[in-house]
Amino acid sequence: MFGFIKKGLSKTVGAIREVLPEKVLKIDKETLEEILLESDVPYEIVEEMIYYLPPQDTVKRDDVKRVMKAYFIYKSKEPSKDKPFVDLVIGVNGAGKTTTIAKMANNYKINGKKVLLGASDTFRAAAIEQLKRWANILEIPIVYTQQNHDPSAVAFDAISSAIAKGFDNVIIDTAGRLHNHTNLSNELKKIVRICGKAKNGAPHRKILVLDGTQGNSAINQAKSFNEIVGIDAIIITKLDGTAKGGALFGVARELKLPIIYVGVGESKDDLIPFNPDEFIDIILDSIFVSE
Repeated sequence: MFGFIKKGLSKTVGAIREVLPEKVLKIDKETLEEILLESDVPYEIVEEMIYYLPPQDTVKRDDVKRVMKAYFIYKSKEPSKDKPFVDLVIGVNGAGKTTTIAKMANNYKINGKKVLLGASDTFRAAAIEQLKRWANILEIPIVYTQQNHDPSAVAFDAISSAIAKGFDNVIIDTAGRLHNHTNLSNELKKIVRICGKAKNGAPHRKILVLDGTQGNSAINQAKSFNEIVGIDAIIITKLDGTAKGGALFGVARELKLPIIYVGVGESKDDLIPFNPDEFIDIILDSIFVSE
């Protein structure tokens, strides 16, 4: 697992190497600040990190790790024994949402869970077809309809089918909506309401998929979605394609939400649980020599 995270952060590590060609035992705060900014850690958070470090001009690895860990204190809702557990997946077009759903379904299946997909992105015919192709590849059932049909009805049917057939998990796709598109935002609220009618408490987890290559610019987008429906967790995609790995500090801090997975590639196995300790250690391994 550590190797997958390292793969995902390879470009971020490369950016650090440009600032600091040689690893150090201690680092001066000015260089550390430059490294953090180069990795797309938001300026306000960089200043906050520096403030909470010891007052000396140079600091050790343990000092930096202690401060960094404070940004990942938020816990995710875990799938309950009350079946089926319903994940509603949200995000704009291009963030990798549909592919992420397939990877989530694969993770559930590997862990012995019976999972069903709901294609509630009826806004784009291509989205339905893409999810159907993944369902065929993974040999997982899917509930879908034609383009422009009521997406809430698909969500209701998916949850109802899962209840009737004893499934463990349901993952529901939604249209890749712009967060400032009023009609689509109202549609998203309706899907949430209808999920609750199909099963009390559903959707149990509303997950926002963010494109890691956008860095900190994704934070405002996430805040808007959070205001619309109340997000429970974040998935960061395309982490392997960006040097902006430091933006994860900003996402966790500003949204006060857990990052549950990161996408580090295109295959069905390239969605891995986010481990803050591993994430921080890879960044620090690129700065500090072992004592």
